[in-house]
Amino acid sequence: MQTTDNEPEHAGRALLKRLLSERNQYPDQIAQIDEQLRKAFERKVAILALDMCGFSRLSAEYGIIHYLAMIHQMEEVARPAIMANGGQVIKQEADNLFAIFSDPGSALEGGLDILRAFEAVNSVVPDERDIYGSIGIGYGDTLVIGDEDLFGAEMNLASKLGEDLAERMEILLTNAAYEALPPGRYLCTPASYSISGMQIDCYRYKESLFPKASQ
Repeated sequence: MQTTDNEPEHAGRALLKRLLSERNQYPDQIAQIDEQLRKAFERKVAILALDMCGFSRLSAEYGIIHYLAMIHQMEEVARPAIMANGGQVIKQEADNLFAIFSDPGSALEGGLDILRAFEAVNSVVPDERDIYGSIGIGYGDTLVIGDEDLFGAEMNLASKLGEDLAERMEILLTNAAYEALPPGRYLCTPASYSISGMQIDCYRYKESLFPKASQ
């Protein structure tokens, strides 16, 4: 079995597939292979999961091409807000966009800037081109596969919050993300949901208690 001691720190999908294949082939070496996977891919990051609201209604009313154009516009608006807060867009899937940040505070500021940018766009475009989103934020050890994909418990929770639980133009944070926010900077309230037989406790962003520091 080949080792990966000299592999790049944040390698791509080919390395992931090879190591997973070796893990299946060599059950007596699972611990060593898992350590290689963590060394190659694991990072402690804040994950932002953005979902664009209104797919069913808009595609039914205006057609799928109109909605695809709006998805493109959503990405064009969101990407600069993410980058301005030190974030990195990892992937876009249909009307969902996923990004990582070094810490939950930066992710929250990125999310707030995204929603502000949506509001700015909505003030100048026709109603049928208004963009609305919902956002989930998680924080924890995550497998970051280059700039291709993300895997981890907090990634799954952030996706669930952003796609299924957050209301339009709302930001929900996992407990881990909330606990790692700068103390005293944001007002968030506890929230609890039950979905698919699972209880999800999280926090709902309400307001910032003082202005964002200049970059």
